[in-house]
Amino acid sequence: MRKVAFILIVLISIAGYTLFSNGQERQTPEKVIAQTLLVQVNDFSAFLNNKLQPAVESSKPNEKQLQQLFLQARLRYKKLEWAAEYFDPATTRAVNGAPVPEVEMGSRQVFEPAGLQVIEGYLFPKYDAGHKKDVLQQLRILQNGCNRYKTYFSNIDIFDWQVFDAAKLEVFRILTLGIAGFDDPLTQKSMAESAVSLESLKIVMGHYGADDHRATDLALQLDAAIGYLKKNTGFNAFNRAEFITRFGNPITRSITQLEQRLKIHVIRYNRLLRQDAETLFDPDAFDVNAYTPDAASAVTPKKIELGKMLFSDPVLSGTGTRSCRSCHQPEKAFTDGLIKNTIIGSKQLLRRNTPTLLNAALQPSQFYDLRANTLEDQVSTVVQNKDEMHGSLADAAKRLWQNETYRQLFAAAYAAKNRTAIDTLEVRNALGSYVRSLTALNSRFDAYMRGNKLAMNRDEVNGFNLFMGKAKCGTCHYMPLFNGTLPPRFIKMESEVIGVPPYAKAHVIDDDRGRYDIVQTPSFKNAFKVTTVRNASRTAPYMHNGVFTTLEQVMDFYNKGGGTGLGIKMENQTLPFDKLNLTAKESHDIVAFIKSLDSK
Repeated sequence: MRKVAFILIVLISIAGYTLFSNGQERQTPEKVIAQTLLVQVNDFSAFLNNKLQPAVESSKPNEKQLQQLFLQARLRYKKLEWAAEYFDPATTRAVNGAPVPEVEMGSRQVFEPAGLQVIEGYLFPKYDAGHKKDVLQQLRILQNGCNRYKTYFSNIDIFDWQVFDAAKLEVFRILTLGIAGFDDPLTQKSMAESAVSLESLKIVMGHYGADDHRATDLALQLDAAIGYLKKNTGFNAFNRAEFITRFGNPITRSITQLEQRLKIHVIRYNRLLRQDAETLFDPDAFDVNAYTPDAASAVTPKKIELGKMLFSDPVLSGTGTRSCRSCHQPEKAFTDGLIKNTIIGSKQLLRRNTPTLLNAALQPSQFYDLRANTLEDQVSTVVQNKDEMHGSLADAAKRLWQNETYRQLFAAAYAAKNRTAIDTLEVRNALGSYVRSLTALNSRFDAYMRGNKLAMNRDEVNGFNLFMGKAKCGTCHYMPLFNGTLPPRFIKMESEVIGVPPYAKAHVIDDDRGRYDIVQTPSFKNAFKVTTVRNASRTAPYMHNGVFTTLEQVMDFYNKGGGTGLGIKMENQTLPFDKLNLTAKESHDIVAFIKSLDSK
């Protein structure tokens, strides 16, 4: 009988309920949270249907009313953003995705922009009634999204570990994208919207740790952060460095520690940002093995030793004269200091500038045009490119097998019985492992974010706030990696069309079509990967073609509005056309901040 009663209690708990001693049922936190999400989705949907859509359909639309209603609608979305982004990212891409086409890495399917950010572009700064049909079409897309959310949250089981995971990722989203104005570039209501997101998280986390005094501490931390956001609403003046160190980091640390104290069983899954990272700036927050082809390709000390040796050996090239190190020189932050290197065996220039390999492991795609998904793919492409190394991995593996030292190193790194040859996959993985070992998130900026307030001076901190705010750098070069890997999930690498000229004073676009050569969609003409800003002071010259020789020139280019600001005629520039209006002091401070990102 006891066994039957126990099984009944387990089944009821699985269904989302717990029995009190008096026989009454109490819903578990997961069920309450799911029900709250449905209420929030219905509220968002009803507001779109009953308020915003009628205002758009009006024969005499009121611009200010439309704009205010839109802002209210987005606040309703922000209440459920934490769950929408985590549980149903495919739907959320059409609800609040970036207003540029997106390409799925595997299938290379192109998704056109849709949702709230697209509507913002129609309504701000001025509403053109000629876009009425476009706005209504976007509202239909939003309603479809709401219907999918309703179906999803009505039929899935939410687990405690997912709630904690999603909550922490939402705080990370606010720190990296929210307060940077990523999804409200025209309205710049970032602080108010971030406050609403945190208010929603406070309710969610309030379901846990009723008997834990530190759960109360988390609630107080959230209240303090919300209060700071509501008090400091100015986009350009907002002190992001203070907000992150004083509020953001303590909140994510508390969420992590509360989950551990409650002994919540966590299901682990592969991703770049480790699930147990307490902050974005933990020394081991990012897993260099996240983008390996498979678990067997993970880094080991013996693979690194072997890869380092191969990296400097010209045996991989067809002519036996060029190694990886020839172009990626450690003393030059793994670049070569040249505008462009030369085609192997000639004086003719290669097509593109040599990028750094530092922190390359923290990118889900490689090359300026994102054509390789792993470092192993990158190795194959470079070695076998007729202009770069003009080699053959198969031939190189045969030559390596003839070398006793290499035979021993490969045997030590890759245990294989009855070995009679070296596999090309092993060559690729050894080099990939060495590049993964070149990950270094140990700059003065990182030290500052970890609590050392003396690690950066006033100009550098001001430069960071400008980088993440007025200058809008942080909406492409995402903190904390400062490359184009979109946080907080870090599974998509972004490219941008910024209008780079072939030489400094040119008024035409460079003829390199970039990503368009890989995916033939018009929006990708002249689109290139958003490269890392870390170690940028050591990696001149800049851009895919090495057109700029100093960081000051780069800042001037962006300050003027990119290629369009230089007078280059182009229809698909994704960089905002308008000038940033940065003063000389502000540009100086941003450059000073960028220098604080140099790895030790």
